[in-house]
Amino acid sequence: MDFTDGRLVFRPGDDGYDEEIAGFQTGFAQRPAIVFAAGSAEDVVAAVSYAADAGLPVGVQATGHGLPGSSEGGVLISTRRMDSVRVDADARTVTVGAGVRWGQVVEAAAAHGLAPLNGSAPGVGAVSYTLGGGLGILAREFGYAADHVRWLDVVTANGTQRHVTPESEPELFWGLLGGGANLGVVTALEIGLVPVARLYGGAIEFDGREVDPGRVLRAYEAWTRTVPDEVTSSVAALVYPDMPQLPPHLRGRYLVTVRVACTGSEAEGTRLVAPLREIGPVVSDSLREMPYGESHTIHSDPDFPHSYYGDSVVVGELDVEAAGELLALTGPAAEKMHVVQINQLGGALAKPAGNAVPYREAGWLVRVLSPFEGGDGTDLDAVRAVQDRAFALFAPGAAGRLLNFAFGAGGRGEGLYDAETQKRLAGLKATYDPANLFRRNYGVGDAG
Repeated sequence: MDFTDGRLVFRPGDDGYDEEIAGFQTGFAQRPAIVFAAGSAEDVVAAVSYAADAGLPVGVQATGHGLPGSSEGGVLISTRRMDSVRVDADARTVTVGAGVRWGQVVEAAAAHGLAPLNGSAPGVGAVSYTLGGGLGILAREFGYAADHVRWLDVVTANGTQRHVTPESEPELFWGLLGGGANLGVVTALEIGLVPVARLYGGAIEFDGREVDPGRVLRAYEAWTRTVPDEVTSSVAALVYPDMPQLPPHLRGRYLVTVRVACTGSEAEGTRLVAPLREIGPVVSDSLREMPYGESHTIHSDPDFPHSYYGDSVVVGELDVEAAGELLALTGPAAEKMHVVQINQLGGALAKPAGNAVPYREAGWLVRVLSPFEGGDGTDLDAVRAVQDRAFALFAPGAAGRLLNFAFGAGGRGEGLYDAETQKRLAGLKATYDPANLFRRNYGVGDAG
């Protein structure tokens, strides 16, 4: 490593280079020519200016859940040191730096009886999640995280720092929220908090070899038609590997799990989930009232780096028969491990908002994530073949895909936006990044 104009910089071969570029996603390698370890917005300006002068592409990485492939051979801006969190309890807002993880925000907000609109995993970067829309565990009641942003500080491709609000630059504000990291480097943003200190939530796990997965799906889909917007839920299915690192009750089991978060009282939550408990015998039932700080236990996402590939499709109505075929394709008979998750959308997610988050009319999100065997991605073609078959099941009702759930497939731009949104984003790209410095195109810029 060295210091360029007093800034911390890593190049291939330097001590600390590999650690600086490492992230949560280990299945896709990236080898930037230079890494700027940014600690401030001024560091980001220096990095962007350097890249622009050298004609190099720019990638940005906070936590590495989604790796910036565009930084290959170019400039990577590492923002994990920009981790300031400032809560304004009276205004019910929080200001977060580019490297902040959601777990930090949850903890800071909880001290004031407030909660952010975070996702299921506390290790995910708050800013990148929000720029992609941000589908959280309370989404049906409060909408996308992007819907609650008040302002953003961003460095655009010409090295200019901009303080972007709906009033100052309405079109850029619109495009940054939902457009991802394609228009600049967001160094900080302010986002609204919600008055939630406790919730009723958890997971009910069924053994898919003992209880027909199709029965679980049918019962779950019927149940979602009866619940209010205060309930956000999903159903997941996977065959757990037989590994000593896992709890004994998970090893080798095929589990179909319903996950629920409800902001109502314990009594109301207990009443609402009663039909789920009647589906069949359960492996475990963790539904309970909990402080919001424990909300990550609803999904219990893995918190260790690993390799995976995944994608998604949004549909208007859930074809339960197609979903059953999906579970058959990815379940115990599959040659490789796959994780399926089906989220109910609707509620506040369907309300119009002043941002580029697409497909608000969709009722369901179907996701498939496939860990790589051996962790090196050599089985990518086999994984893609299964996922192509999986998503083809929903093609008749498919509206498109969601950016935040294109795990490793982010370079494939088709379907990430409807035609009108894509046209507006392309116009912003031409205005703010005509040289295509930020090559996370998502179908709206020149291929690079």
